[in-house]
Amino acid sequence: MIRRDTLPEYVRGSLWVLPTLSAAAALAAGSLLSVISVGVHTPVAFQGTPDDARNLLIGIAGTMVTVIALMLGLTVVALQLSSTQFSPRLLRNFLRDRPTQIVLSAFVATFAYSMAGLYTVGVSGGNRTASFPRLAVSGSIVLVFISLGLLVFFADHLVHSIQVDAIMNVVQRNTVLVIQDGLLLGGEDAPEVPAGATAITSRRSGYVQAVRCRTLLTHAVRHRACLRLRPRVGEHVVAGTTLAWIWPASPGDPAPDQRLFTRVLDAGVRVGFERTLEQDAAFGIRQLVDTACKALSPAVNDPYTAVQAIDHLSVIFCALAQRPLGNHIARHPGGAAVIVPGRRFPEYLAVMCGLIRRYGAREPTVADALLRLLGACADVAGNDPELCAAIQDQAHIIIADAEREIPQPADLISAHAEAETLRQAVLRHRSTAG
Repeated sequence: MIRRDTLPEYVRGSLWVLPTLSAAAALAAGSLLSVISVGVHTPVAFQGTPDDARNLLIGIAGTMVTVIALMLGLTVVALQLSSTQFSPRLLRNFLRDRPTQIVLSAFVATFAYSMAGLYTVGVSGGNRTASFPRLAVSGSIVLVFISLGLLVFFADHLVHSIQVDAIMNVVQRNTVLVIQDGLLLGGEDAPEVPAGATAITSRRSGYVQAVRCRTLLTHAVRHRACLRLRPRVGEHVVAGTTLAWIWPASPGDPAPDQRLFTRVLDAGVRVGFERTLEQDAAFGIRQLVDTACKALSPAVNDPYTAVQAIDHLSVIFCALAQRPLGNHIARHPGGAAVIVPGRRFPEYLAVMCGLIRRYGAREPTVADALLRLLGACADVAGNDPELCAAIQDQAHIIIADAEREIPQPADLISAHAEAETLRQAVLRHRSTAG
């Protein structure tokens, strides 16, 4: 069963919902046009006989079945290419591709419209008739021309959508939007869970997709309780393990009802079988990191694609460097609070740099690209000591790995220059702060 709060996300990534609605709309439009009577000599009316009309509708229906099969076949090829060449986590982006859904909907609508017309054109009460809805048959011809244009558009769109630049740009754009609008703001130190806190277990296994802090805080205020989640958004939780802890907001308050908050967590914390981008910027980062690592694998051996992925990651990390990150705490003046653990910038940076650095330690251009990313982050981070320290630490590790794995000193000239530029930028920001 699909939860109500997951319905928009499910519909957005479904290939059948929009085509089904389009088919229903086409049937409704056909019924409406069928009741409009027009003369033979009307310019917009079909000029042929009932047999001509039936043959036309049969031909259109058969053609659309072939076109739909062709489109689905091309889509499957694109999905397979994306999965094997870049990352299996990119399949979700193709399923959510709105142009593909619209084109498929138009083809299905044309097929449904033409098939429904065969029930009325040239037949009445099981007998042949000379009268038929000419305007409705003309509508089928219009849909064919629209479908033809969309078929050409789909071929062009498919070719562009499987290009690595387009794929990574979609991931970058979606992730930056999450950072700007959907990422839970952090920055505060979360209070420790007291010894007497009650643990609430998860009723299902899966990934934490989204946390509705307002819903959780409303119930926490009502029952004078504090609530802290154990997993972060995007992390996996196993049924029967601790999902959250609850404890009284003040020492004199009664202990919160465990069964009540079990239902509250079901409503306020969505756990699903897959990760989503709603509040999880790390998932978008993971998609680009996977693309870079796969490009650096011996089977692919494409360092330039890895460098491109790092360039797109630079945009994402510059956006992260300007946002307050860490634990998200929603407080109420009465003492109630909801704490959602979150990742800080050094954690994002260590995971991203660590994976790509280990796979690409032998390639100088990868080290250069990572150092450029760190330099861009240093420019926007200003004089934040935590961010500057994390950036410098990663730069030292990148240089150390490159010096160990790359035997030719001449290959490291560019990397050392980037590292020195980065060091000077960090020192300049610190001196300005001082």
